[in-house]
Amino acid sequence: MRVLVCVKRVPAPGARIVLNEDRRSIDTALLGFAVSPHEECAVEEGVRIVEQHGGSVTVLTLGPPEAEEQIRAAFAVGVHAGARIEAGPEDPDPVATARAIASAVQGLEGAAGPFDLILFGNESADSGGYQVGIRVAHALGRPIVSGIKAIEIDDGAMTVQRPTPQGAEVYELPLPAAVAVREGINLPRYPTLKTRLSAKKTPIELVTTDAAEGGQRMIELVPPPEDTSSVQILGDGPEAAAAVVDVVEQLVSL
Repeated sequence: MRVLVCVKRVPAPGARIVLNEDRRSIDTALLGFAVSPHEECAVEEGVRIVEQHGGSVTVLTLGPPEAEEQIRAAFAVGVHAGARIEAGPEDPDPVATARAIASAVQGLEGAAGPFDLILFGNESADSGGYQVGIRVAHALGRPIVSGIKAIEIDDGAMTVQRPTPQGAEVYELPLPAAVAVREGINLPRYPTLKTRLSAKKTPIELVTTDAAEGGQRMIELVPPPEDTSSVQILGDGPEAAAAVVDVVEQLVSL
């Protein structure tokens, strides 16, 4: 099995996002970065598939040189090879991203033939576009199913499951194929000190593409409203007892 996993460098989930004055970019001075949680599970799933069926796992990302940190994190949990598509600090739109990835995949496959399986996260943790994996699969002419939480491979075919409120949808895909997985399909492993040190020495291939721009243009980033809370001081000492009773009575009457 030859498995390719596409990942994206994103701000660490849960981090406070601060915009620059132009409101068109994120202030990254004090911001940590990671792989999207869905894609972290995609990396783990790729490693597990190869452990079961043999073969190799390659990780591909698009971004600036700093994105190689996320590739090395994948090396530390069992990925065999990695490649980075050269890109600037600004995040390309989904159309441009998909075009660049599709072009890079064709170059990586080369004479060895197509990857048996290309894994994506269901959506990235920052923009949440839900479309890059589908666009790449369409460009490469391969079937894809998204929202997957179970994968089984047997005799050149793959069976996947997508959960629904009523149970699960089951799809059978011929290989080569692509799948977009959701967080929870597995529990990603932790790297060891030995694998972390080894990951620093593993070479990363640099890929350049001539893929056209997507056509979308950044206007402005608008942060969502922050959750706020308030505290009411009912009193101090025994004098507050009556106010506490009033609050409890109001809660009971709701």
